Amino acid sequence: MSQPVAPSQTPDIATARHLVAAAGRSYAWRRAGAVLLPATAGAGLLLALARHWPGAQLPLLAVAAVGLLGVVLLLWPLRLISPATVAPRLDRQFTALEDSTGLLLQPDDNLNLLEHLQQQRVAQRLRTLRENGGLTLPVSWRTSLVVTALLGLAGLALWWWPATPKSAPVAGVPVRFSSSPVPVAGKVPPRIVETQVRVTPPAYTRLPAFAPPQASFQGPEGARVRWQMRVSGSSRAVPEVEIGRQRLRMQAVAGQAGVFSAEYTLRSSVLYRLRFAGTVSDDYAIEVRADQAPIIRIQTPKQYTLVEFGVRPELPVRATLRDDYGLSRAELVITVAQGQGEAVKFREVRRDLSAAVGGQPAQANLLSQLNLPQLGLTYGDELYFYISARDNAGHSSRTDAYLVQWQDTAVADSPSDMGMGVKVAPAYFRSQRQIIIDTEKLIAEKPKLDAATVASRANALGFDQQALRLRYGKFMGEEVGGSMGASAPRSPVAEDDEDGHEETAAEHAAEAGDHSGHDHPSPPATSAIASLTAETDALMDPYIHKHDDSETADFLEPAVKAKLRAVLDQMWAAELRLRTGQLAEARPYEYRALKLLKEVQQQTRAYVKKAGFVPPPMPEATGLQALLDDTSVAEKARVFASLTPALAATRTSWGASRRVHNHGAAAASVLVSAAPHSEQFLTFLLRQGNIAFTSWTLSVALRHWQPTEPDAAEILQPYLVSPKPLLFESAQLAAMALADRTGQQLPTSTTFTPMNHSNSSENRVSALERVVVLKSTALFAHTPENVLSSIVPIMKEVNFQEGEKIFAKGDIGTSLFILHDGQVGVFNGNQQLATFGPGDFFGELALLDTEPRSASAAALSQVLAFRLDQEDFYDVMEERGEVLRNILKMLCQRIRLQNEKMREMAA
Repeated sequence: MSQPVAPSQTPDIATARHLVAAAGRSYAWRRAGAVLLPATAGAGLLLALARHWPGAQLPLLAVAAVGLLGVVLLLWPLRLISPATVAPRLDRQFTALEDSTGLLLQPDDNLNLLEHLQQQRVAQRLRTLRENGGLTLPVSWRTSLVVTALLGLAGLALWWWPATPKSAPVAGVPVRFSSSPVPVAGKVPPRIVETQVRVTPPAYTRLPAFAPPQASFQGPEGARVRWQMRVSGSSRAVPEVEIGRQRLRMQAVAGQAGVFSAEYTLRSSVLYRLRFAGTVSDDYAIEVRADQAPIIRIQTPKQYTLVEFGVRPELPVRATLRDDYGLSRAELVITVAQGQGEAVKFREVRRDLSAAVGGQPAQANLLSQLNLPQLGLTYGDELYFYISARDNAGHSSRTDAYLVQWQDTAVADSPSDMGMGVKVAPAYFRSQRQIIIDTEKLIAEKPKLDAATVASRANALGFDQQALRLRYGKFMGEEVGGSMGASAPRSPVAEDDEDGHEETAAEHAAEAGDHSGHDHPSPPATSAIASLTAETDALMDPYIHKHDDSETADFLEPAVKAKLRAVLDQMWAAELRLRTGQLAEARPYEYRALKLLKEVQQQTRAYVKKAGFVPPPMPEATGLQALLDDTSVAEKARVFASLTPALAATRTSWGASRRVHNHGAAAASVLVSAAPHSEQFLTFLLRQGNIAFTSWTLSVALRHWQPTEPDAAEILQPYLVSPKPLLFESAQLAAMALADRTGQQLPTSTTFTPMNHSNSSENRVSALERVVVLKSTALFAHTPENVLSSIVPIMKEVNFQEGEKIFAKGDIGTSLFILHDGQVGVFNGNQQLATFGPGDFFGELALLDTEPRSASAAALSQVLAFRLDQEDFYDVMEERGEVLRNILKMLCQRIRLQNEKMREMAA
């Protein structure tokens, strides 16, 4: 049987084979484009990175090498593409080819008739697909385009971003050596051709490397310093860098003849020098700038914030952060306190605020909201918070704790006092004298008041009288006010009229005082005082603990107990009449109680001779300090005359000032005006100086001194350079007066600026005027001028414009203010509590504690004042007891005035 003969190869078959090969080449090129397109964008991004960070070339080259390797791995399979590998892809892509594309690649001799027919059909369909434009193998462009777009945008953004300043070119710095190397015959003497210094800051500073123009330079902490020296000559000497006690031997630079280098990391400021061929350079300094911790300033809220009832319980927390190089982290730490007393519970909440410091800026603003209900707070609860920050070098810092308190509606608000130190009304007992004053005032106001108001105020006075009676009753052994009356139904003193016989209690007290030399029981009580339940009391007596029995209170003498018992009887009688509205009838008993109470106080005083340190006799010059004691001027003249016989002629002038009882300036003024030889006395004072006299005495002497001695300039010279303001100012005046009188010029200008404590650039009030200001205030009225002169250096001059707030309610008080000019108003909200003028002081409670201020103060006009801070003023209060007593006295007066205002408002 004969086999069928295959037809010869037709042009259609050849064309179909070319179409298969063309489809393979098209796929290879498109696949290569999909790979090379993102690779090109990535290369552009690497170029932009290299432009911004030239020092990161090695890491960028490593990334480029890895990327290139990846591109090669992706393109390598494309070299294996051929018609044999393309045919199966076409069969899978186009179902019309009926998986017969491979027949086109078979030799015609190996095909039977059916295969030839199928080959013709496939060739025809390939042409049809080609004509329709669909003979292409698909390539995924989506991923390639997305990656290309991202890399391209990043590269463009980085390219247009301001680049890091390029490192300054390394130029030589001048280095001076003390001597030149010793020349050797036949050899070229070694010498340093050029010295270069390059400083590379740490990477976290983001600062470029630089070359300082001088051998002495500044650099950040952790910077790397590189010295490079190029030398000439035939010497084998190697340059060295001597840094402190460390000596660095330079190493030869590879590939560069005669070039040596050394590196050193900066940790602290240091001196260095260079050594070469037996010569040493001058010392040069490297100043290291230490990396500072972040600075945090909270703008709102204040350090103490009270969220009052009816106010929205939300507070914004605004803060400013600043660092020298960059911030990396910020956090708000909140501690919530809930409950009261032993049941209080604490809970900590942390908020990450690092989003505000993204990109590590050198300065950032933080904002966070404190929503008290969301934090779990309710009325009466409080929270404490602080802000912590960290920079890119790892240094951290935090603020002080801030307090936010939600007002408790169940607690009544206490009235604020005018001292503006704390907002509390302490429990206190009225004195008997104050009760008398209030009774007299109520009697005077009785015609203007209605009966109900009079009865209410009289009952309040009766309550105060009861509290005072119970207080003094403790001295008689009474622990509680169990009885409402006196110890007897009828007081022999209380029931007599005011001008009648007051012999009962007083006479008993006198009789007891006559027998106070020995112990014996008190006079027995009369039958009228006997208890109606005496028989029952006698039965229970053995079983009762008698520490509450007034008769067992034996810590007072019998005479004192008898008189104190009479005081309690008088107080009870006054209380009875006050509670029943009998004001006029209560006055005699109040006065008797006050009189007897003063007698008890005098009788219980104990006088003990003070024994202490007896100083040795002082030398003559030091003994003149007695002139500053609180004695009469005549006594001071006697002391002075006894110590300085050569100046006995001045006794007459001192005797003329007997009526002057002030010391210091007054005594010196009288002496100058009355004594013909006072200049000798003043010269003697100035010669002795601070060894014997205080600055105040010497300043007064300088202001009244009119010298005739030839060495007056020599005497005055030490005071012209004195660091003490009073002496310096007085010496300036004395020098100008001496120049006007004798024509002798002295150097009156110095670099000393007295009293440079204020906010302004120049002080308006001299040291002497400050002493006068202090003396005119009630606080320092009884303080000697020599003590006031020691307060002058701690007085800080402050100025306020009209309407400017001096301090606000809730601020932590640490300063006392003394007004020199202007007026200041004290406010609680919109209500003005007080007005202060020149010579007044306010904020005195801040000297006793550091609690939040209970009111605000603002300038009502242009104000010039002095500020005394708490820490500086502590020493003054310890040394001068009258200052502290004056503060307490003024506080009491202001509390009483405030109470009177409150009563008037309530009435």
